[in-house]
Amino acid sequence: MRLRARLYQQIRHFFEQRDVLEVETPLLGQAASTDVHLASLCVEAENQYLQTSPEFAMKRLLAAGSGAIYQICKSFRQGESGKRHNPEFTMLEWYRPGFDYLQLMAEVAELVNLLLGERSVRQLSYRDAFVAVLGVDPHRADADVLVGLAKRHTGYVADGDDVDTLLELLMSQVIEPTLGCNELTFIYDYPASQCALAKVAVDAQGAAVAQRFELYVEGVELANGYYELTDADEQLQRFMADLDERKRRGLVTLPADQKLLAALQSGMPDCAGVALGLDRLLMLMAGADSIRDVITFPTDLA
Repeated sequence: MRLRARLYQQIRHFFEQRDVLEVETPLLGQAASTDVHLASLCVEAENQYLQTSPEFAMKRLLAAGSGAIYQICKSFRQGESGKRHNPEFTMLEWYRPGFDYLQLMAEVAELVNLLLGERSVRQLSYRDAFVAVLGVDPHRADADVLVGLAKRHTGYVADGDDVDTLLELLMSQVIEPTLGCNELTFIYDYPASQCALAKVAVDAQGAAVAQRFELYVEGVELANGYYELTDADEQLQRFMADLDERKRRGLVTLPADQKLLAALQSGMPDCAGVALGLDRLLMLMAGADSIRDVITFPTDLA
């Protein structure tokens, strides 16, 4: 508890020095994330959803002219339990108008090095990470090649999985454990099909890539950042594609956030944003093996 309190003080001092405003947004919302990889918790009596992150509400503040902002808050994701997951967890999220994702990576490294102690910083493209560990270009490999790699390296026998599912399997099971050993490792320029809420661009090799990054420390995914999508029409198309995919997978259909779309339509500034898991950061600071060791009351004890 004392380590957590000290961590929050350090974070607030860090952002105060940089004139980034602390804000607060609702934990309950009328809409939910449509991301097929996230499961929102519904509060049925209120017909509202506990937020999987404060992202949508913070973007509405950005569109209203807030300037640079950050938030320390609770977030909720159904079914996420394990050594590094708890359905209720604490998130640090911040947005920097005028920054691109490369500039934000530098600020994330500055904050994490302040909190964990100085470490070297390595930036590695998603392509280079796959080439180094598996000898394959993830932007060009077909499903048959990835199926063979999955079987060889994980023992998993794929049955009708698509390219993205296979890439995510190889990343999480084979590549991630090798990342961030005594350093901060940033993986950036993910396949465009994994863009989430990030802008898409074409890299030097001609591949469409999502302008986003993830930070790994000692094999732990610690942060996820985007060069934020600001186009309302493109955002609507992605929401609809998510909902179609949720339907195909037999998942619950969720209401897309119309207030976010309206905010983007009114004009959100060019910016980069990042979410950082504070419970995982505390695990690293404390040398803990499980997220239970740094949460006062895990879900089963709440």
